[in-house]
Amino acid sequence: MKKQKDTHPVSDPVFRAVYDSPASLPGRNKWVTREQDVRKIEEILGMPQKTIGAPLWVSGDRKRCPKCRRETNWLDIVSSALDQVHSRELIAQVILGEQKYVNTEAPRAIAGLKCFQCKALIDNLRSFKCHNWAYAKTSTPQSVAEHSGPSLI
Repeated sequence: MKKQKDTHPVSDPVFRAVYDSPASLPGRNKWVTREQDVRKIEEILGMPQKTIGAPLWVSGDRKRCPKCRRETNWLDIVSSALDQVHSRELIAQVILGEQKYVNTEAPRAIAGLKCFQCKALIDNLRSFKCHNWAYAKTSTPQSVAEHSGPSLI
């Protein structure tokens, strides 16, 4: 049986409704990735400095790595994704591209996430979003799927 894809390209109006929803960032805390970590993401992805200008949001029940206490953010997401599943090009396209995407699976924790600094497993980050990627509220996945194109990931 083929697993249903959870990431859908969507129109600007559908994306805006999801992005603006307070439920798009589940968890006790919501925060923006620190500037120095955004610059490190650009370096890892081979981008010129200051390429990423939009805020890179994350949410979870705790803000820090349980081992080294570094603030968890998009740097951990990007480095973990590069280690496990995605190419630099795909990640850059998601962060900088024009196509809007909505993920209809809001996890209890982002799977396979490791701290960029100490490589400890991070089990407290629940969601992330940027100017063209967001998680849909759990009651809206069917609506998003109905208003989107073919699944991406």
